Amino acid sequence: MSIPLDMTSAGPVPTPPSTLQTNLIEGVAATNPDYTANLPGTLIEDISSTDVGALVTMDQARVDAVNNVTPYAANPYVLAQLGIQFGIPQGLATNTSVYVVFTGPAGYVIPAGFIVSDGTYQYVIQDGGVLAASGNSSSLYAIASQSGSWAVPANTVNQIVTSVPTGYTLTVNNPYAGTSGSGAQSVEDYRSQILVAGKAAAQGLPDFLRTQLQKISGVVPRLISILQTTNGWEIICGGGDSNQVAGAIYNSVIDLSILYGSATNGRNILVSLINPPDVYEIVYVNPPQQVVTATVTWNTNLTNFTASSQVNQLAAPALVSYINGIIVGQPINENAMTDIFATAVSSVLPLANISSLTYSVSINGTVTPPSAGTQLIPSDPESYFYSADNGITVVQG
Repeated sequence: MSIPLDMTSAGPVPTPPSTLQTNLIEGVAATNPDYTANLPGTLIEDISSTDVGALVTMDQARVDAVNNVTPYAANPYVLAQLGIQFGIPQGLATNTSVYVVFTGPAGYVIPAGFIVSDGTYQYVIQDGGVLAASGNSSSLYAIASQSGSWAVPANTVNQIVTSVPTGYTLTVNNPYAGTSGSGAQSVEDYRSQILVAGKAAAQGLPDFLRTQLQKISGVVPRLISILQTTNGWEIICGGGDSNQVAGAIYNSVIDLSILYGSATNGRNILVSLINPPDVYEIVYVNPPQQVVTATVTWNTNLTNFTASSQVNQLAAPALVSYINGIIVGQPINENAMTDIFATAVSSVLPLANISSLTYSVSINGTVTPPSAGTQLIPSDPESYFYSADNGITVVQG
């Protein structure tokens, strides 16, 4: 006997008992001529009714099995398994947590899942990190492996549970008190968390790596560039601790062999990361600075204009800010400079009354005009522009 699963736009629904009974009787009658199951008070009717009850249970089990593939209706056990697939064990949002700092050899990798303890409770590192040149990691977030609420005083999480290979000395401590948990996470709250996690979309290596690099203290966002080369990827990053930058690259790139540095001497940063028993060499590019100076000459069609000094005072810092905001490798755009100039001085000189506006831009002391046929002054693809506060002079011509 075959009973199809009744699927609707809202998902599978149980088959009505009357339909199950009809299918059962028709199935038996097909192999047993003159079969009669509707005579009251008979053993046959009693058996068929009992069998229909069994079919109702089995049919509901089919419906539940299909519903378990989605967080919307999964039972608590299956929901927990879905959470593990997403990397979100139940309780992350409500368990007791603490920030810890590791100390040890520079470049040592602390992986996600590393376990530390205060002697009573264990805490699991969530994102991992790398020990900086100072020998210390940044503050790493750790969550208790069991639900419950308790105090975590400062300087009490100082035991390492995960084994550390011989030859490496690693210590841990929590400089500040942890956060007590709020009790066991409800199934409903966890279900909502899993649904949100399932909506996260992968955006590819460049966007993901850029996000990870921007989390590092000292890294300048405009000095990050992920360039695709013929053989792989060239990663440019300015600022931040070199070990932590390398750690972000290590945790973001699947195949380290596709990393390529600069062909220009003196620009590459090579970092050795320790993930016992192996050591990994990470290369990235530290972008050189290109110093920009410029003279901006303007004039107006207004006779007897008396606010020339104000124009100069308003335009210069705005243009300096533009130069110092250009992303590494990108050109200076004279069209953008014109727009910035006009906006900056609009309170004293409307755009309609600016009769001329010209630029003389020098890069590292050399006057550099725009590329032919454009208003773009090119940059070294691995470098960034910088102008001092007094680097741009604005004068009326």
